[in-house]
Amino acid sequence: MHSPHPPGTTPRPRARVVIAKPGLDGHDRGAKVIARALRDAGYEVIYTGLHQTPEQIVATVIAEDAPILGLSVLSGAHLTIVDRVIQLLAEQEAGDTRLLVGGIIPDYDVAALRTMGVDAVFTPGAGVAGIVAAVHRLSRVEPALLESA
Repeated sequence: MHSPHPPGTTPRPRARVVIAKPGLDGHDRGAKVIARALRDAGYEVIYTGLHQTPEQIVATVIAEDAPILGLSVLSGAHLTIVDRVIQLLAEQEAGDTRLLVGGIIPDYDVAALRTMGVDAVFTPGAGVAGIVAAVHRLSRVEPALLESA
């Protein structure tokens, strides 16, 4: 059997990333673009689909043992949703999950999200490369959370 890796090397570990669309927002093109970019970058991506509750999202993070969660929120309910997700993650002993939030987020809410514990916030116009770079950075912060490919 031929290995795609040079002799004596192991595959680069990659993190599992859950991408979720909470609430009633029905627009998921951006979330799908990010999911694809992360897959292309070597991550295992679990996309939850539309209309997920915070409870469903956290259940997916737990079931998939994912160290990184990306929320795409276009509805304006980002503060409420993120607060609930963070609360549920803590209750499930998964409070160390790295959290990225993207969507229609006013500048004045970015600081509030960061204070809540969000690791990175992406507003309209954020580039895909920057989002992938943030996931790279976050996956290196906690190498123990990475799984072998």
